[in-house]
Amino acid sequence: MERVAGAWCDGSAVCFRFPDQNQQLASVRLICQFLGSPEFRYAPDRHGWDLRRPRPETARIEYKLELTHRDGRRETVCDPGNPRRAPGGFGDSSVLWCPDYREPDWLHLPTADGDWQDVRLAAPALKAELTARVWSPAGAGGRVLLAHDGPDYDMYAELGRFAAASIAAGRVAPFHLVLLPAGERLEWYAASSPYAKSLGLEILPVLLDRLGASAPIVGAGASLGALAMLHAQRRAPERFAGLFLQSGSYFQRRFDAQESGFARYQRITRFVSSVLKASTGPAIAATLTCGTVEENLANNRSMAAALRGQGYEVTFAENRDAHNWIGWRDAFDPHLTTLLQRVWP
Repeated sequence: MERVAGAWCDGSAVCFRFPDQNQQLASVRLICQFLGSPEFRYAPDRHGWDLRRPRPETARIEYKLELTHRDGRRETVCDPGNPRRAPGGFGDSSVLWCPDYREPDWLHLPTADGDWQDVRLAAPALKAELTARVWSPAGAGGRVLLAHDGPDYDMYAELGRFAAASIAAGRVAPFHLVLLPAGERLEWYAASSPYAKSLGLEILPVLLDRLGASAPIVGAGASLGALAMLHAQRRAPERFAGLFLQSGSYFQRRFDAQESGFARYQRITRFVSSVLKASTGPAIAATLTCGTVEENLANNRSMAAALRGQGYEVTFAENRDAHNWIGWRDAFDPHLTTLLQRVWP
């Protein structure tokens, strides 16, 4: 039976259809970060708007629809013909699952028990105070995973559930999960020396003391959060035993001119250049992931190669997704799982 609405994969193509019985709309446009904003074509015989595009190198597609009314009004909506939704910092999006997409199994596994606490952390170098949300299961000992953008990692990518499910399944040793909020994200996470200083000298010592931990941590981050975690590790290597870096914003002039309008672009490119030019580094286990259709893919490949050349134990994985929380979530296993197994055997 022919579909009258929604989205689907059709062999080597992806298809979208929006019903409009009396052509009340002036236009319909797809909004997708890696497919651009292509316009639908009205099909009178089907009384609706159609769009067909070659399937990109992804297993999922997050998107919205821009509807233009006859009076010129525009609205951006989720696809009413597709019930699937993906969460994000700017609200839900519609999501198309292609036939080869599979959700991670840990989403449906039992979870380990643990206690949550709020830990207030003074950051004089930033003239700020942060409140970290910390989850601790039995037997966590001195093992700590600290995540930049921590509350968002938990809300949108279910990092807390991943930790609890992986521990319950015996896949990784118990560990404390620290969800560190971003604060002034666009400033602090953009290769900021004051932030790196505060994390290494002010935040981590107090946090580890509170948890009764002394071992170096595993640091995790996505996008600018990944950049900031690498920057902090280069500045205070003694604090880190491993890095889990997703879709890092390792801007380089040769790849990322489109980002040059970002206020801290120059500072980021200077830091990235210094890392790429270094012959050695404070090498530890590092796992980098990036989506196959991301603008950041080229600079992530470059950074992974540079760190490997400096002695880091690098694993680099390209996951078939884009720059979004669910794509990052879906890369936790096996990639974060195996990193934690290496650091905490």
